[in-house]
Amino acid sequence: MSNATEKKYVRQVDASTLVSQIGAMNIMAISGGLVIPRKTGITLPVGDGYSVEIDLNFMDFYDVKRVYTEGETRVIKGEAEDVDCFSIGEIAYRASCYVNVSFGEDKR
Repeated sequence: MSNATEKKYVRQVDASTLVSQIGAMNIMAISGGLVIPRKTGITLPVGDGYSVEIDLNFMDFYDVKRVYTEGETRVIKGEAEDVDCFSIGEIAYRASCYVNVSFGEDKR
């Protein structure tokens, strides 16, 4: 969709609105209910170094990333861009299934 030189901008989001769009049961399944709000979205810690990061972009869609962190090293293991509010719960859940579900494009 976008070339490598284009910078993706995100904007400030109300974490409670995003959580309600994802759904309480999805949040429980993804992170056990733990939500870490950030200025541009939320982080849902999954386990074993994995987390799901969701940010609101300037086109009013969400960008979802499967992220693996070990120490200071942070690797994006998959990404879905321009997800609408009706699909965000399903996409966030798929991003959390790091063991056996493919998700986005591996950015390694």
